[in-house]
Amino acid sequence: MDESGQAPWTVVDNIGSLVTNDPELGRGPLGVIRDAAVVIGDGLVRWVGPRSRIPQGSSTFRHDLGGRAALPGFVDSHSHLVFAGDRADEFAARMTGAAYEAGGIRTTIAATRDASDAELDRNTARLVAESLRSGTTTIESKSGYGQSVADELRSLEILARHTGEATLLAAHVTPPEYTGRTDDYVHLVIDEMIPACAAHASWIDVFCERGAFDLDQSRAVLRAGVSAGLVPRVHGNQLGYGPGVQLAVELEAASVDHVTHTTASDVDALAASSTVATLLPGADFCTRAKYPDARTLLDAGVTVALAADCNPGTSYTTSIPFCIALAVRELGMSPDEAVWAATAGGAKALRRNDIGRITVGARADLIALDAPSHIHLAYRPGVPLIREVWKDGLLR
Repeated sequence: MDESGQAPWTVVDNIGSLVTNDPELGRGPLGVIRDAAVVIGDGLVRWVGPRSRIPQGSSTFRHDLGGRAALPGFVDSHSHLVFAGDRADEFAARMTGAAYEAGGIRTTIAATRDASDAELDRNTARLVAESLRSGTTTIESKSGYGQSVADELRSLEILARHTGEATLLAAHVTPPEYTGRTDDYVHLVIDEMIPACAAHASWIDVFCERGAFDLDQSRAVLRAGVSAGLVPRVHGNQLGYGPGVQLAVELEAASVDHVTHTTASDVDALAASSTVATLLPGADFCTRAKYPDARTLLDAGVTVALAADCNPGTSYTTSIPFCIALAVRELGMSPDEAVWAATAGGAKALRRNDIGRITVGARADLIALDAPSHIHLAYRPGVPLIREVWKDGLLR
């Protein structure tokens, strides 16, 4: 505290290149300011601009970045962090030619059900901390590896201790005890799981895919979630062409995620909607699957986000920098587009305007790179460039 009793503000100074994601503040769509500074106080951005114009006045701490680049903290809008065990053997089999099928999720369901609350809590905390170290300051995560009322509820209660964005994904796959009775399981989700869990989540999600839930089943789950006050999200069009994109647009979902296989009508529907297409290149990398065509989506005017999809089966990574490098190399995105998608795009997928940007009034979530430009995130793949992470105005 200073003499007035107020917490001193901090000047993050001598930023060589600052991505603000506000074109009115700087150059290009990322609003890049050269030789910049950011003033943060009480967890918020209080001022941003050229360092030659830092406002004078109240006592502050000065933090010198030494000419390094800074950008908003990454917003990872798709992850699955509450689980036990791993599926390394399944991964190894895929690398020798086995195909990915949605049913592999059942291995994780069994391990998660057998784990204690403490074990699940520790693993979730570990992954959240790992994400933070690689620059992710906001992370959404889903239930979906419990698939009983009690296990879905405890998954969401664990997420509440570690993330601010929790999604009920009870409709992940049909659990083993409901094999051949998917409609019965859907009734369980609608009649028991959603009423028990809705107060602990913000979002409702469904895996609308072959091997998981069909169009009618997916629609029923999402509508029940909406009736309970949850906002829809959709896993769609990952394993093949299907109805996921169109369902997401129909129900005004915040996002449809994966979006690997799309028709021209899918792209047109997304472009005319507010639904974000969240691309998960880590999953395509780890399953040796086709990558989504980000170039077509972007050129059509679709809002695109990038997320890590951390899960034990198909994308066991928390690294958004890795996903940015994949997006540039494999999805046809420019470095600027990939960085925007991993920050502002993720914020849009979570319907947030207080993150994913460095503007006055936004959360003071920012990262500094051991590099002179954000372009190095794609230019130097695999190199640990995240030097500093600020979350809620505090250096973590």
